[in-house]
This record gives sequence, structure tokens and C-alpha cells, in this order.
Amino acid sequence: MDKKTVVLSKDMVNPETENRILANTRVVLSHTSHPGNIGAAARAMKTMGLSQLYLINPLKFPDEQAEAMAVSAVDILHQAKVVSSLEEALEGCVMVAGLSARIRDISHEVLPPRVAMPQLAQQALQHPVALLFGTEMSGLTNDELASCQLMVNIPTNPDYSSLNLASAVQLVSYELRLAAGLGNISAPESVPAPAEQLDRYFVHLEQTLADIGFLQTRHTTKLMQKLRRLYARARPEQEEINILRGILTVTNECATKGRIKE
Repeated sequence: MDKKTVVLSKDMVNPETENRILANTRVVLSHTSHPGNIGAAARAMKTMGLSQLYLINPLKFPDEQAEAMAVSAVDILHQAKVVSSLEEALEGCVMVAGLSARIRDISHEVLPPRVAMPQLAQQALQHPVALLFGTEMSGLTNDELASCQLMVNIPTNPDYSSLNLASAVQLVSYELRLAAGLGNISAPESVPAPAEQLDRYFVHLEQTLADIGFLQTRHTTKLMQKLRRLYARARPEQEEINILRGILTVTNECATKGRIKE
């Protein structure tokens, strides 16, 4: 055996830590078009000890094909949460890892699963986190990626990089389980603000920028996406978001009183 090969023995695994991390991790499938892929993804999850499945506006669910593909993981389907928005799916999550087959011209650092999953596992030790997968045809939208703190790309054959959705779930879930079971995961020094708090902050920020005349209507969406990416890299904590919102509140008050000049 190669001396560099890492063998995960039972003695190395901390079951309590592993179970806590897996229980705090949700798999989020956005706008899935084929119910069979949902069932196959549920089966992939169960083999790796994951149980929380969130579905954002699936085209068909529940569905017999999903149950047929799930085989013995129909319990995952029966307890799956179907939601109407990304915000609902990510509520409470302090870190979101977005999976993308395409390397886009964005400012996110793109990591392979083996590098990204230990970071996700560290946060999942104490708080909810999410693995976010996009549609089968086009993957994650720019708005969905803007809600992610980690961008993950599975290294594949560059001449044929397309992975089935369930296969991607299986690979990333394996890497998360591997990271969770190594026994060297410790609580993070800082915890990023949860997704819903960031969403409220961005609503406040956009309104403030509009009030002080900074935003131009035709560029608003693109600018806000860039700002979301900036904050995703910074991973601000809850107290830091409170400070930033306090600054926005004072800025609004100053603008109202005419103390901010164009």
C-alpha cells in the first residue's frame, strides 16, 4: 500500500461528531425537472448518512418515478421539504456550498470537494449548512451562486464534464462524510451570519443605495450580485451584520435630513 494513502479506520472515526455534522447538512435541489433524479439523489444521500432534502419548486413531486429510483431511501423523500424559494431552503444556514460544473467568470474561489467539504463540516459541527445543486440543464443561476459562501467544482474529464445530478450528490456527500469522520473537525472560531439575516441586510443595503442616489436602475441587479459575492468572501458574523445595518440606518437618516449631498 502506498504510504501516502489515508485509511479511515473505525478507531479514527468519532461517531458523535460525524452524526452531528451529517444531521446539520441539508441537500438543496433547485428546480429539478426529472423526478427520477430526485429519487436517485435521495438514495445517494442515504448511503452517506444524510437525511435532510429540500426541493425548490420541483417540476414533478411527489412522483412514482422518484420513489422507484429511491429504492430503500423513500423515507428521505417522504420527509423532504418542498419550498417555493431559495430563501426558504437556506433559512438558518450559516454556510452554503454551491455545486457548479462550469467555471464562471466570478470572484468566488472555486474549490474541489475534498478541499471545500472540511470547511463546510467545521461549520456543520454546530450550525445548519447546505449543499446547493441547480437544474439538470443549466445548473445554478447567478443569483443562486451569489448566495453561496463556497463554490465547488468536481474535477472531471474536460472533454466530457457533465455529471448526472445524483452522481454529483453522491460524490460530494461522500467527501463530506469523509471529512466528518476523520475526527479532527473542531468548532470554528467565528460563525457566519445565517442566510436570512444576510438577505435582510441586502434588502436594507439596496434600499439605502437607492435612497442616496447611488444605484442606477439598469445596473441594479448586476451590482447587487457583485456585492453579495463580496460579502460571501468576507463571511461576516451576525454582530458584524448588525453593525453594518446600524451604519445603513444612520446613512438613511442623514440622507433624509439632507446631510448627504449628491
